[in-house]
Amino acid sequence: MRYFLCLSYDGSAFSGWQIQRGVPSVQACLEGALSRLLGRPMAITGAGRTDTAVNASGYVAHFDWEGELPFEASDFTYKLNAILPREIAVHSVAPVADDLHARFSARRREYTYFIHRHKDPFIRGFSWQCGYPEMDFEAMNKACQHLLGTHDFSCFEKSGSDNKTSICTVFEAFWKPYVPSYLQVMDCHSERSEESVYWYFRISADRFLRNMVRATVGSLIEVGRGKRSPEWMAELVAGGTRSDAGESVPGHALFLNHVSY
Repeated sequence: MRYFLCLSYDGSAFSGWQIQRGVPSVQACLEGALSRLLGRPMAITGAGRTDTAVNASGYVAHFDWEGELPFEASDFTYKLNAILPREIAVHSVAPVADDLHARFSARRREYTYFIHRHKDPFIRGFSWQCGYPEMDFEAMNKACQHLLGTHDFSCFEKSGSDNKTSICTVFEAFWKPYVPSYLQVMDCHSERSEESVYWYFRISADRFLRNMVRATVGSLIEVGRGKRSPEWMAELVAGGTRSDAGESVPGHALFLNHVSY
């Protein structure tokens, strides 16, 4: 029987999701905990790779087990979380159809990237301080429109990747301001500047290439700074190379937040 796990993880402690020799990974940590709980070596398959330091708040993985689990679902997650380090939290476990695959059955993945414009010691672990003097988010959202649809996104793909195709379908892409929850709770956000300090970038697609989101954000930052026009994004997608696109932004502010099946 196949089971799906829904989990979250703080990527700062890991060199990505996938098992790699000599470095810590989320997959290796989860397999170790699952093997300990079930009393035999277990393999687990994730919804996709995430790079070093990248986080996940709605990650999905599957494993196979003969018949029903030896614990109720609530007990299973409780026991598994007790074994796992504090950087990983399993939210649920549920049986699914045997042919449902955490990676290949996924139809839509959604990422969110957080930035803040002014220094803030309380969110620096999960947001990138982007303190350029001028940022035109209206122009950045115009540039986002050129990402929508089915295109070859190799201009945002990390060199040396082994994907069979660089074609992806992007369903949505936009920038939006927000107020961090700690400011809302303390009701002190009104004391801050009227300028929007906190922004997030949301993008969803059927699949993503290695480094694609971080390179996309870096390219949109170029537009926001006025170094490029929104139309440059269309030119980049139509025929640009990785060297033509903007620099990749840091991974610690990126979250894989939802996977749809």
